Amino acid sequence: MEGLISVFFSICILCLFLIAGKILRAKLKLFQTIFLPASIIGGFIGLTAGPFVFDIIPETLLISWRQLPGILINIVFATLFLGVFIPGVRTLWRTGGSQLCYGMIIGSGQYFIAMLVTALLLIPLFNVHPAFGTILEIGFAGGHGTAAGMEEVFAGIGFPEGAALAYMSATVGIIVAVVGGIIYINVAIRKGYSRNIDASKGIPEFKKSGLIKNESDRQTISTSTVAGESIEPLAFHFAIVGISVLVGWLFLNGIGPMHSFFEGKPGIVKVLMFPFAGVKNLHPALEGFPLFPLAMMGGMVVQLISKVIKVDQYYDKKSFDRILGVSLDFLVVAAISTLRLDLFFENLWPFLILMVFGVAWIYICLVFLAPRMLPVNWFEKGITEYGMQTGVTAVGLLLLRLVDPEYKTDTAQAFGFKQMLYEPFFGGGFLTATAPFIIVSLGAWGSIFSAGGIMILFFLLSWANGWVRFKPDRRVIA
Repeated sequence: MEGLISVFFSICILCLFLIAGKILRAKLKLFQTIFLPASIIGGFIGLTAGPFVFDIIPETLLISWRQLPGILINIVFATLFLGVFIPGVRTLWRTGGSQLCYGMIIGSGQYFIAMLVTALLLIPLFNVHPAFGTILEIGFAGGHGTAAGMEEVFAGIGFPEGAALAYMSATVGIIVAVVGGIIYINVAIRKGYSRNIDASKGIPEFKKSGLIKNESDRQTISTSTVAGESIEPLAFHFAIVGISVLVGWLFLNGIGPMHSFFEGKPGIVKVLMFPFAGVKNLHPALEGFPLFPLAMMGGMVVQLISKVIKVDQYYDKKSFDRILGVSLDFLVVAAISTLRLDLFFENLWPFLILMVFGVAWIYICLVFLAPRMLPVNWFEKGITEYGMQTGVTAVGLLLLRLVDPEYKTDTAQAFGFKQMLYEPFFGGGFLTATAPFIIVSLGAWGSIFSAGGIMILFFLLSWANGWVRFKPDRRVIA
């Protein structure tokens, strides 16, 4: 099989792995207890069938699977701001400001801690590449999709094993997010930190098995905003996503006839006019810049234009979420199935050391910083941020639904507003995409001081706004 036929059947086999993962999640108590997603389980099934274990997967299928994550991540990021109401900056800051400051400290802290460990331990002991420290934030806050999008970047700076390590970092991050999150939720329930869940209520059974048997618990997954006779509603929304990716591609490569116009122009001119010049043409070092953060910007542009021409009223956020979810599930299955275990084991010890420090940092933020920097509903907001910073946004929202199933607190809105300001930079945004370039340019210590400066800045912003409490009471006050 060759060409599109090979791609088609490779996706069909991924469907088999995904369903097998779902069956195991529904049947095995262990997977239910740790809330392991079916895509992760299915990915490991594919990995065991691959060349590093049983070696029963043909190379033609592996070739298709290796390319899928780098493609699907563009769809994931393009959907982030489609169908989203974007309020004014004052509203964003008033509702989500404390969450943003807290999140920025955790996100930049991942670089600060990782680069500090890399400079002091990993480079002297294991002679790792300076960009080794980026795999923590790329894997934890960014996830498998971001790791896929960074593959060419790592190759371009002479760190080809970075993608395999970032994939494994993302896998560790999701496991830490769901297992650690569930453990801390149960502790918090017993100690009275949660506003809406107590020990008598516990976690609903259907959330553990993932099978919703009672019709009263089921929810619609989308709403038709266009007539099916004219265009299938899901096809309409998918077309909008495709246009957003195309806009991002133009931002990346520029408009062809404009290339010669920008040759020889000062760098500041190229930066200000990058939608026409193309990011790749701003500087030779950016030749390998990934598409996915620009696809996200393309989605923002399409959303803003749609609002101006009043087309956004026909956008259904749930439909965009379904497109995002489908893309992410297949992305994760394909990414884990094609993990380069040889590269991973070659870097096993520095990887494990980095993971230990990374997990410790996230945990410290949850138990120490969250009560002090999130003045209202600190536990709900803290556990949501914990899930996002270790296992991407979807896991953060999963943990939020466990502790605030009916969204009675202001956490969902605060987190959503925070993401609007956070996502363009960290967790797969521009700072994530450019971090390897920055580290190569500034060096390890220059990067450490830069990340530390960001942390200090946002702590001072939080303190200046009166959100910091040095002696908090963790218990819920009725």
